[in-house]
Amino acid sequence: MSTTPGPQEQKLTFRRYRDGDAKWDNWRDQIFQASWSHKCPTYIQSTPPCQGSCPAGEDIRGYLNIVRGMEKPPAGLKWQEYAWRRLAGANPFPSVMGRVCPAPCESGCNRNQVEDFVGINSVEHFLGEWAIENKLGFPKPEAKTGRKVAVIGGGPAGLSAAFQLARKGHEVTLFDERAELGGMMRYGIPGFRTPRPVLDAEIQRILDLGVATRMNTRIGRDITLAQIRAEFDAVFLGLGAQSGRALPVEGSDAPNVVTATAFLKAFNDERLQHVGKRVVVVGGGDTSIDVATVARRLGHIDAVHESDRPEHAITGFAAHDAALISKRHGAEVTLTSVFAVDKMQASRHEVEHALAEGIAIRGGMAPVKVVRDASGRATALRVVRCEAKFVGGKLEIKNVPGTEEDIEADLIVSAIGQAVDFAGLEVLDNGRGAVAADKNYQVQAKVNGQMQAQSNLFCGGDVIRPHLLTTAIGHGAIAADGIHRYLAGEAQDKRPKVDVHSFDLMRKMVEKGLKVTDIKEPLRGTDASAGAVHNFDNRSDRYVIPHKELFLGHFPFVARQKRQIVTLSKEEALANFEERMLPLLEAQAQAEAKRCMSCGLCFECDNCVVYCPQTAVFKVKKSQSTTGRYVDTDYDKCIGCHICKDVCPTGYIQMGLGE
Repeated sequence: MSTTPGPQEQKLTFRRYRDGDAKWDNWRDQIFQASWSHKCPTYIQSTPPCQGSCPAGEDIRGYLNIVRGMEKPPAGLKWQEYAWRRLAGANPFPSVMGRVCPAPCESGCNRNQVEDFVGINSVEHFLGEWAIENKLGFPKPEAKTGRKVAVIGGGPAGLSAAFQLARKGHEVTLFDERAELGGMMRYGIPGFRTPRPVLDAEIQRILDLGVATRMNTRIGRDITLAQIRAEFDAVFLGLGAQSGRALPVEGSDAPNVVTATAFLKAFNDERLQHVGKRVVVVGGGDTSIDVATVARRLGHIDAVHESDRPEHAITGFAAHDAALISKRHGAEVTLTSVFAVDKMQASRHEVEHALAEGIAIRGGMAPVKVVRDASGRATALRVVRCEAKFVGGKLEIKNVPGTEEDIEADLIVSAIGQAVDFAGLEVLDNGRGAVAADKNYQVQAKVNGQMQAQSNLFCGGDVIRPHLLTTAIGHGAIAADGIHRYLAGEAQDKRPKVDVHSFDLMRKMVEKGLKVTDIKEPLRGTDASAGAVHNFDNRSDRYVIPHKELFLGHFPFVARQKRQIVTLSKEEALANFEERMLPLLEAQAQAEAKRCMSCGLCFECDNCVVYCPQTAVFKVKKSQSTTGRYVDTDYDKCIGCHICKDVCPTGYIQMGLGE
């Protein structure tokens, strides 16, 4: 039986000395002695790397375990709805994000060490589509707080904050300067990547919680921030970065040199119906790919009158005549990036699609000048070969002299970044084109030359730093927590090191109808709590479990279930605005979810029970078992042989000292 080092002041319920032992000299020398040791299994709930890599902190492992059938839904609830609710509690846009998120979760997936990542994004896509088809909605809060919150900006950050705040019972009003909600999801991404009926359905669910809107209202023009702060108890700033960055080269003020945000907005507003014969896009990220693929689809027309020039539609002076589209032909589209093609920031599959559609991508090229004709219009972009790399977090570009060349262009689009439009809100500019905020996303602004927290003002999304849509969604959720605490008169707590939505053992006990008691980690001993039935420590807030802690030998090769994606040729892309990505079928989604290794949480494989030589590890009775309470250990039988840990595929079992 197991041993405990050192003299004990209190009688232990789960450890004792080996027979005949009363004391020891050096516990370090006593850890391993033949077939026994001082260490016995303790059950550690950790954050999986997929979740730790998700900017929205989704409970990825949780909803995959539901889809695969391991975690059972409460009686009367379909597994699809149960999984969707687990997912949408962190991210209310699973159908949109399942299509367009570059999925950093998949890059972090431990399954990459076996053969290939789990298709998390595709399962998310499936659940989002199922929820829309089955008209699922969010339950309204049982009680109202009577507090009013203004959310400025109806993009992913603002909608996420509004969603979380409305669920907490606050009265939320959304302000947006445009006619429709969605922000960059609507105006910055083409509809063949985010179908508008899908976006509308996921936005409507949030509004159905009772969220009010004030559209076509520009803060700083139609109403001041001071007026809003006086009318509402708290304010969330989700302004976004709607202004594009101009090319920092000579001649970039030519009329037919435009920004990506202006280009995509004109397309999504249906003002832009065609582009020039030769289009050059400067960038390298997903936005530049969006611009290039849209340009390929729009094509050009032969007879271009002054009023038909694409820059007029882009700058908002006029809309193209839709009748002209019947006359369009393919456009020659070139995308340049300072990075090599394989080092560009754009998603790999988006780059592959662009190449398949006949878009020329030229890596390692830096713009140096816009070449203009006598009228001042751009006729070409002068580029030079270069080497680009990050040094100390800063981008360094080294041009190669004598390698300049001109790429002819009728339209040049700058997709090198975005900026916040602070018109009317200049006081919030931190001097670097962004809003300063703390870890709770409470706004910090200069008052008498000193940076101070603004008591009722919070922010999130691209106003802090332009990044992914899912990053903005995560910001909105965290800021909503901060606003909720502020309105309740509570101090702003320090955020956990790993800020994610983690598995909740007590929730499973409630669903099972078991008696619930506080679970205060770490728990040692089976009689310490009616919650955890074994030595237990929830480290989800501070520990991401690496693949080295898993028994990877448990997992055989299983090919990934891939979504059907329509790849178009150069000719097929012209005027084709149909969606390219189709969701998995139900059986495919379940099969893909089964590839999840449930890193950091028991997935009921029975290895520890089967291989324990002392029969110390055993299954919990069905009447008492739930996810996270599937196995228990008789510590009187345990000899600390480590076998249960060695064969645990998920790393849920760790060996702890019997102190």
